[in-house]
Amino acid sequence: MKRNVWLLFFCQALMGASMIGQVAMSALIGHSLAEDKSLATLPMALQMLATMAASIPAGIIFARLGRKTGFVVGALAALAGSLIFAAGVWKGDFLIYCLGAIPGGIGFGISQHYRFAAAEVASPDYRPRAIALVMAGGIVSAVIGPELVKHTQDMILPFLFLGTYLLLALLPPICILLLAIVDLPPAPPRPAVATPLLEIMRRPAFISAAVAGMVAYGTMNLVMTSTPLEMMLCGFGVGASATVIQMHAVAMFAPGFFTGRLIARFGLLPVIVAGAVLTGGCAVVAVLGRDFVHFAVALILLGIGWNFMFVGATQLLSTAHAPEERVRAQAANDVLVFGTVACTAFASGAVHASAGWALLNLTLIPALAIALLAVLRRGRPRAANPAAAGAAGD
Repeated sequence: MKRNVWLLFFCQALMGASMIGQVAMSALIGHSLAEDKSLATLPMALQMLATMAASIPAGIIFARLGRKTGFVVGALAALAGSLIFAAGVWKGDFLIYCLGAIPGGIGFGISQHYRFAAAEVASPDYRPRAIALVMAGGIVSAVIGPELVKHTQDMILPFLFLGTYLLLALLPPICILLLAIVDLPPAPPRPAVATPLLEIMRRPAFISAAVAGMVAYGTMNLVMTSTPLEMMLCGFGVGASATVIQMHAVAMFAPGFFTGRLIARFGLLPVIVAGAVLTGGCAVVAVLGRDFVHFAVALILLGIGWNFMFVGATQLLSTAHAPEERVRAQAANDVLVFGTVACTAFASGAVHASAGWALLNLTLIPALAIALLAVLRRGRPRAANPAAAGAAGD
């Protein structure tokens, strides 16, 4: 069991490296290629939109062909995305660059199911730790992605970042090799009469998990996407912004080594609430100044807050469905979460261009209040049966 969890950890790490590297580059490349600078974050928005759209076909592939086939398809899509991004940079064409976001987002969307696969290969007692550990694979991503950006941005001059994308294209094939040796459960049996999806989505546990996940990822992405752009406008170079994104990514995933234990000891609700408070702290620090330390501390708080909220939301989602409902519930959840992320990625550039950095950060506060209200109204899960826990509403 633990062998499979660790293999999923490394698969998550490889797939996440491309996205973290993309975060460090995307707004800068978009700003340089787009005539309308408010569209600087459009490629990231399209990538998150594709991530959302991938949830439904991914659910179908997982349900019919199993996890392993689905993850291989995701790795191939990520490979195609890196190559198209490279072509856009080479041609200096904003449209081609934006097109790379579609397969890139599909690959990233499918990779989000590694956390669900971890829950499926783990025993019930080990499940929170398995989810958190696989998500902690992002620590390796946090090292690989930004370091590639910093050291390869000018590898193929005069095409900035072309070498970076070509190297990122090597990561998905390595992931496919790891998938060949991991043991994943077969496709789940298809029930004779499927539970209507709306019935699953109306369960209080599903609503609370989805809202917490949407706010966790949406608020994090809103600030993270515009951070490299704001730092550039403040006079910082690519290396400085990549370092801040790297620190942020480590803060996002390093708590994965102990978030599961915190949930086991204190419960889901306190951990999610702590995550919301830390995310709110990011907004406070961000509006206090624009020195390097302000960017670094704000993004570290944002990363830890995201981890607590998102791991908690993922574990809460597992109480909202029966085993035979898991793929459909997970797909529906990710449509909502990454639909929100797509909106915040696009809004990030527009709000930043029109209202400024301070207001961008202050918009986190009402969203966090909504998430806390949804989770606190859900109450503490008590039922042992997942479907019962989700349906009962406590």
